Amino acid sequence: MGVRQVSTLSELSVGERGILESLDLPEKVQNHLMHMGFVPGSCIRALRRAPAGDPTVYCVDGMEIALRHETAAGIQVRPCTGAMATAIATGEEAPELAEAAR
Repeated sequence: MGVRQVSTLSELSVGERGILESLDLPEKVQNHLMHMGFVPGSCIRALRRAPAGDPTVYCVDGMEIALRHETAAGIQVRPCTGAMATAIATGEEAPELAEAAR
């Protein structure tokens, strides 16, 4: 209740975060983004939008990248909630990330 469900990266409002679920993009674009940190399980935050509304600058793994709306619409995300949201807000390692790293 009260938690907004986001289905694509393009739906994030500035300041919102999401956990990347999957990339539904052409293979060449998908590979390029994955090399820059857009991998399943990573947290992505919408930082700012151009004055005309497109592109939007996102932050993933400390890197800022501008994506056009059509590209961001091909990236599936889920809400960043619970321990993951708290860890990201405080700069700590999230429990599920710590477990995955082991």
